[in-house]
Amino acid sequence: MGLHFPEGGVCVPSCVICVFRVIDCVKQTVDGHGVRGLYRGLSSLLYGSIPKAAVRFGMFEFLSNKMRDENGKLDSTRGLFCGLGAGMAEAVVVVCPMETVKVKFIHDQSSANPKYRGFFHGVGEIIRTEGLRGTYQGLTATVLKQGSNQAIRFYVMTSLRNWYKGDDPNKAINPLVTGAFGAFAGAVSVFGNTPLDVIKTRMQGLEAHKYKSTLDCAVKIMKHEGPKAFYKGTVPRLGRVCMDVAIVFIIYEEVVKVLNKVWKTD
Repeated sequence: MGLHFPEGGVCVPSCVICVFRVIDCVKQTVDGHGVRGLYRGLSSLLYGSIPKAAVRFGMFEFLSNKMRDENGKLDSTRGLFCGLGAGMAEAVVVVCPMETVKVKFIHDQSSANPKYRGFFHGVGEIIRTEGLRGTYQGLTATVLKQGSNQAIRFYVMTSLRNWYKGDDPNKAINPLVTGAFGAFAGAVSVFGNTPLDVIKTRMQGLEAHKYKSTLDCAVKIMKHEGPKAFYKGTVPRLGRVCMDVAIVFIIYEEVVKVLNKVWKTD
């Protein structure tokens, strides 16, 4: 962890500096655009969240049911590959077009002359001017990002579940424990694939034309901004993702419990 030495010789951890920067960013956003400014791109995110979760967990359940051993147990390695498949599926079907639209909306609203009046108008304009391909910018980066993201999360969750249950596969897991496992899995995934998230965002923004490919984007970031640029936004993303993954896995586990009373899903 890096240290900052301001005047007077006081040492301040770099993570603390990042927190202050996040707070300052929030303050400036609210001052300039009001509280609503913190919710730019929310509509496109909401429209994609439900199908994204459906594809992710649906594909994971499908793959995991095929890869369990004779005792019905899914080991951590197989959990990783199931998560990888789930992440790649959601990237192609939902995440790439959703994220492309969201990033374009955020960048557009930050410009001097915004041209998108709302979600549906924005999507229509993107397709009209750029074609359907306009909603699939950065597909390679998105597949890499989502695939590695879910591979890490499901690997960690499967490992922690198996460790917690030990030799008793029927041992119940308290939702709070599931939430703690999910938050940890989210944190690991943030540190594991934030560089891919940075590349994906650049490839989907309004200045994506600057990059010839995903690899070209990575090379230019490294050349012009250095390795630290690949971890921009880590602190705010960490807080969001840990909470997000914890809540999602709690809901997932509880829904599976309910569904198991109707038909077998695990």
